[in-house]
Amino acid sequence: MLDDLGFDGIMSKKYQTAILLANLGTPTEPTPSAVRAFLKPFLSDRRVVEVPKLIWFFILNLIILPFRPKPVAKAYQEMWNEFGGSPLRIYAKQQQEKLQALLQQEGQSVIVDYVFTYGEPGLKAQLEHYRQLADKIIILPLYPQYSCSTTAAIYDQVSAYNQAQRDIADVLIIKDYYAHSSYRKALAASVTDFWQQNGRGDFLLISNHGVPQAYADKGDPYSQQCLQTSENLAADLNLKTDQYQSTFQSRLGKAPWLQPYTDVTVKELAAKGIKTLDVICPSFSVDCLETLEEIAVENGEYFTQAGGIRLRLIPCLNADENHIQMMADIIKPYCALNRGEP
Repeated sequence: MLDDLGFDGIMSKKYQTAILLANLGTPTEPTPSAVRAFLKPFLSDRRVVEVPKLIWFFILNLIILPFRPKPVAKAYQEMWNEFGGSPLRIYAKQQQEKLQALLQQEGQSVIVDYVFTYGEPGLKAQLEHYRQLADKIIILPLYPQYSCSTTAAIYDQVSAYNQAQRDIADVLIIKDYYAHSSYRKALAASVTDFWQQNGRGDFLLISNHGVPQAYADKGDPYSQQCLQTSENLAADLNLKTDQYQSTFQSRLGKAPWLQPYTDVTVKELAAKGIKTLDVICPSFSVDCLETLEEIAVENGEYFTQAGGIRLRLIPCLNADENHIQMMADIIKPYCALNRGEP
């Protein structure tokens, strides 16, 4: 929250715009009970899991919630020790601070905070708070590519909040930004900076978070936007088709998810003779369990066991200056809209 960052002095002012940087969320601490408390509302959301309710009730409450939190908490504990807390929350605070400073420096009448779809600070509380401080609220979901399982859940919560209001909150949600020029610039710069500092690997794997194939079959544009992101990145880096590949990670359950799968591809690339594999995860705006543990550690082991030498994770955009500038570039046109004036 803003008070934690020393923004007490600006809280009493009235602003034209409140900006909420939205992300999925994180447990409050790396313990099984905290992980369970985070997973329950997340995996209970019908936007996230579309398995028939009765079947999913038993799977969630008899299998996942009793047994999954303990190993997940262990992985979180390792990250907590390295970062001094949840990396997602740490980066969210840094993004907030830097975007606030940049926009204020440019003379924008804005106040910036972050919000989580699941966990704290929650969207309902943040909407209630910031509608008292600003004329309108802009929510930037930090998912470059739209999916019904991520961004749509934010729309649902805003709608549910406003349905309970006589005087609804003036909220604008930015649906996606995968094709925005500033995002393309920031993403390409993160790769070139990594290569300048560490040398270039033999191959670039572009690993995106997966969703069930059924979601795409029903019209979710996420997979196509991920593939377009990969094509844009390859074009911006002047890569040939045999120098990169786009894959999908983090599948859950036995139903088909978007393919090709990252873990399978990592093993195949090692078997083909790739020795140094660079991996970037453009569907993640912040490094988290899925990048720091699943890619760097788990898939790193798959790669070396299959004959590769090293898998290198290219960091997410996190609180990089290009990322903050991208946020400002995306948001500023909406800040300039005076929707209350003719």
